[in-house]
Order: sequence, then structure tokens, then C-alpha cells
Amino acid sequence: MSVTVEDKVTPADAARPGPVRSDLAASGRRVLIALAGLVLAIGGTFLLDPYRNYQLAVVAAYLCATAGLTVLIGRGGQLSLGHAALIAAGAYSFGLTSNAMDEQGITGVALVVVPMLVGVVAASVLGVLLGLAAARLHGPYLAGLTLAVVVAIPAVTSTFSSVLGGDAGLYISVQRRPEALDRIIAVEQWQAWVAITAAAAVLFVLSNLVRSSYGQRMVAVRDDEAAARLVGIDTTRVKVAGFTISAGCAGLGGGVLAYVTQNASPGAFSLVFSLFLVVAVVIGGLGSLRGALWGALLIVLLPDVIGTVLDSLDLPPELAQRLDGNVAVLVFGLLLVTIMIVAPHGIQGWLSSLRRPRRRAPRTAPALSTE
Repeated sequence: MSVTVEDKVTPADAARPGPVRSDLAASGRRVLIALAGLVLAIGGTFLLDPYRNYQLAVVAAYLCATAGLTVLIGRGGQLSLGHAALIAAGAYSFGLTSNAMDEQGITGVALVVVPMLVGVVAASVLGVLLGLAAARLHGPYLAGLTLAVVVAIPAVTSTFSSVLGGDAGLYISVQRRPEALDRIIAVEQWQAWVAITAAAAVLFVLSNLVRSSYGQRMVAVRDDEAAARLVGIDTTRVKVAGFTISAGCAGLGGGVLAYVTQNASPGAFSLVFSLFLVVAVVIGGLGSLRGALWGALLIVLLPDVIGTVLDSLDLPPELAQRLDGNVAVLVFGLLLVTIMIVAPHGIQGWLSSLRRPRRRAPRTAPALSTE
């Protein structure tokens, strides 16, 4: 895992109380930038057809998860291969809550907001449990634990098939759109609005978190856990909080995904999908929220492009069935290898390097520091 120079934090600096960037003007600018971005993204939905708006909504749902995952791995140094399980927790919790509220005749905004909040809470609770284990496990042991949670999803849905729908999944009743907007926008456009708003909220929270004193403590624990303990940082609390926040973001993404697709099934949260999430944040750029956006776009658009290309080749049905899905895995793997060779810091790191002015090498070697 590569770490940029600006991510380096000494444990002593991280242990100091108070946020590092507490300037109210800077916070105000971030709020204005977030609102401007939200308005532009919502305005952009008027330029897209219903299918592209649907894809945009799915990208925003995945962005919630990839943003939380890239902070967890890139900033916190905790490898999670089981984020699909956290997304599933949010999706199923959203579905069960939405169906229960619909049976009670509840309509309106509450039928969207309340199930979303329940999905975030459910995923966060699971994140706390994983975080407690993460505080004691490292490297492959932690990855193996999170991987086991994903593998257990089909067994859980089959055991509680009367509630969760088994392999067929859970059909979800949702508030399609406000009646006042029936003649103005399509259902897919409204869904894109909801998804974009959720993704904007996640990005705003995480961007402020990585700039806070807690964000510096995360980096300090990642860089040198023993040194962080020596200066008084509660490493267990930092790790558990990191997993919980990331899980809450994934749960919100699962709720948005369930709202858009109106379904939650174990096949949508498979092991392959969980690995795709990790590969996507690595390709996009670990620790970068902009990189998380590149990763979410890849997860949605790359399989669509591959499917379009395969359909244009007019292949035999048997061969097309074998290639369906497997080609996407192969392309993701090749893309990961290529990006790691050409741009070790991911797509966003490569784009950032293009904007930086190249510095000339010093004519004389700098003196070595004695500190």
C-alpha cells in the first residue's frame, strides 16, 4: 500500500486535541462546494435518458460504499473483503422496514428516509462487531474474517427464507416519487436524485472526517500502531470507529441500491462483487474520495461496455453464456495489474500528478537529516 507524503502523520501530532483544520471559513467553503456539486449533479439528470439515470443512481449507491471502503483501507490500513455483507445488511434492513411501513399505510418522504436510516444503523451495528475483531486481527486474518461474512450471506437468507425471501430475494415496496413530480420527471430521475443526495452526504461527512483530528489519528495508527499507543491514542477505539463509519456508508449505499432496484437478493452481494469493491478502490486510488468515484464508475460502466461489445460480436449462445460475467472479472484483473504498473497511486493519483508542476532535481545532494 503506497502512502503519499501528505498522508504522513506523526503520532504526537495526531494525539493533540482539537481538529487540525477548524477554520470556519474553510468549513463554509466545503459546504458551498458540496451544495454546488449536488445541484449540478441533479441538474445533469435532465440531460440523461431513463436508463442512464438508473445507471447514475446505481453509481451513486456504489459510491457510498467505495468512499467508506477507501477511507477504511487507505486511511485506516484495515483490509476488508466483506463490504458486500455490509451493503446487504443495509439493503435487507431497508427492504424489511419499507415493506412494514407500506403495510401500515405510511407514505411520503418517511417511506424513504426512515428505511434508509434503519439500513445505516443495521450495517453500523455489524460494523461495530467487525471492528472489535479488527482491533485484534491484522492482515490476512482480518481479510479472512470479513470474507467469511460474505460467504455466509446465502446461508443466512436460506435459513430465514420466510423473512428474507431465500435465493429469490426480497421484493421491496418503495415510494416511487412524490405526486407533485409525477408530470415533471420520470421515476428513474427521481431515484437518481435520491441516490445523488445520499452519495453527496457520504462524501461531505468523509471529507470532513479525514481533515479532522480523528482522521489524523487513523493515519497515525496505520503508520505505527505501537508509537500511537505510546502517545496516548486509543488504537482500539480508532479502529472500531473506522469500521463503524465505513459500515454505515456501505449500509446507506445498500439502502439506496434496494430503493433503486426494489429488490434485495443474495446473488447481488456475492463474493465476486465484494472483491470488485476492493479492486475498484485500488484502481481509483486508495484513500482518495475522488478515486472512490472512479471505482464506482468502473463497477457499473465496465460490465455494461463489455456486455455491449460481446453482443456485437454475434457469438454462439453457449460461448456467450460462458463469457458472460467471466470476461468482466478478467478485464478487472488486467486493469488492476496495468494500473499498478503505470500508476501505482491509482487513476486519481495519476491525474493529480499531471496537474503538479515537475520539479527539477537539485544539483547537489541534500544533507541527510539527523532526526
